[in-house]
Amino acid sequence: MYAIVDIETTGGGAGARMTEIAVFRHDGQKVVDTFHSLINPQTYIPPFITQLTGIDNALVADAPIFEQIQDSVRELTKDAWFVAHNARFDYNFIKREFLNIEEYFERDLLCTVKLSRKIFPGFKSYSLGNLCESLSIALDNRHRAQGDAAATVLLFEKLLYHDHKNLIPIDF
Repeated sequence: MYAIVDIETTGGGAGARMTEIAVFRHDGQKVVDTFHSLINPQTYIPPFITQLTGIDNALVADAPIFEQIQDSVRELTKDAWFVAHNARFDYNFIKREFLNIEEYFERDLLCTVKLSRKIFPGFKSYSLGNLCESLSIALDNRHRAQGDAAATVLLFEKLLYHDHKNLIPIDF
């Protein structure tokens, strides 16, 4: 199983918090479950983040806090590889959110940036947008968790198909 994840945040600094999450649980053939939610970060969202994502303070004012969605995140990522584009970034935010509620969160990581460099060598850029363009993957709702995660699912399926060196583990 693979949990393909994307998040949006209030920024990249130490005090930054999550504002949105999408998780697609994938069995190596197809998506078998999904979860998506805005998250109230309980902190200010800077204008440059709002400009990038479209997520502002008003949009998340009535959204659940992380504690209210933790069960869904835990269940969809349990016993699965944690897959994301720049996986360490998304993983560290989620790990920190679990630490905030005094729970240790640990998953094995697969990064689609690193895998793409090995499976599709020679591209000028391995950003999600450029990879999607190069590989003819639809990327709708850019810089939003559900849109980016859906594109990462399609990228991951192409990686699985073209992984002739067996770089992607097929069992957990």
